[in-house]
Amino acid sequence: MNYVRNFAPWIVFAAIPSTNWQWGALAALVVTVAMAAQDHRAGRGVDLLAYSSAAFFLVLTPIAFAAPDAAFHRYVGAASFAWLAITAWGSLAVRNPFTLVIARRTTPREIWGLPGFLRVNVVITTVWAASFTVTALALYLVKANDLASTLAIAVQAAGFVVPAMFTARYPAIVQARHAG
Repeated sequence: MNYVRNFAPWIVFAAIPSTNWQWGALAALVVTVAMAAQDHRAGRGVDLLAYSSAAFFLVLTPIAFAAPDAAFHRYVGAASFAWLAITAWGSLAVRNPFTLVIARRTTPREIWGLPGFLRVNVVITTVWAASFTVTALALYLVKANDLASTLAIAVQAAGFVVPAMFTARYPAIVQARHAG
């Protein structure tokens, strides 16, 4: 469930009706700042996903308020998943999978330095990155072809649910393999 917390700004943004996207962007920005402040007070620092979320919503919010009827509005869902994909792939490129920070919240410190811990997080981050990439492309196609908005909602939900389910199961599968 740590992942729900980390993706809360994006979930808030997706949950607010697209006709009010500027308010969704503002709400997501507020959630991002509040979470970063909470992490800072707890001495956890701020992770890559939090920095990335803050950057996205810091740019998007004034754009959304300045031009709520802009053509970009139509593709903002695809753009948000593309941004998450870039964040995830970028974290892999610098050998610091964004899932490490999340995993460390529930994993004993003595495990953090083990090669298997990093390997598991590389696999999990790769699944998230692939899901974000596919979701961004699918949402773009849904919008570009004027397909049903319920399809866009289903695609967005799958973009988070599928990798979250994998994340919930994969560490146990790896542990079972090593135990057996």
